[in-house]
Amino acid sequence: MFSIQAMQKNQLIIMRHAKSDWSDASKSDFDRPLTARGKKAAKQMGQWLKQKQYRIDRILCSPALRAKQTCQLAAEQLDFAQQRVLWEDRIYEASLNDLIALVNQYGAGAHTLLIVGHNPGLDQLLCHLCDDPPLANASGKLLTTAATAVLDYGTAPISVKAHQAHLQCLIRPKEL
Repeated sequence: MFSIQAMQKNQLIIMRHAKSDWSDASKSDFDRPLTARGKKAAKQMGQWLKQKQYRIDRILCSPALRAKQTCQLAAEQLDFAQQRVLWEDRIYEASLNDLIALVNQYGAGAHTLLIVGHNPGLDQLLCHLCDDPPLANASGKLLTTAATAVLDYGTAPISVKAHQAHLQCLIRPKEL
């Protein structure tokens, strides 16, 4: 007899921050907020994750304002307590190796880990982990703003080994 725990799928969900506001040149890159469109997209992606019934047990997010706002809006839709979000400085301007180290660290013991961050690192992470190359959109982009990729490991633990995860879906706000 299998326990429910043993049957639960392990997943890594990668979400790029939503559309940020470039209108105020005095703001640093780190302090750029979301646009109205970005806020709407972040909420939509959170609703989509909830509708698909992903049971996220850990959220790891860049502390940059646009990522933080994306995460907060999505977490709100998921009824995920803000105080449980792990704000991780190393996600901002992360290289592929930085992200691999973070997934390795925080993925241990998690069934579903959601990471919210930035490109180009997240695109590189997605390509590194997927068993088949993910498809870009019509304009050649992989993770557009607020795009969310769900990587499935089945019953195997979340791993950072190359090409070990199956891309269950890659959804962009315009596709909702």
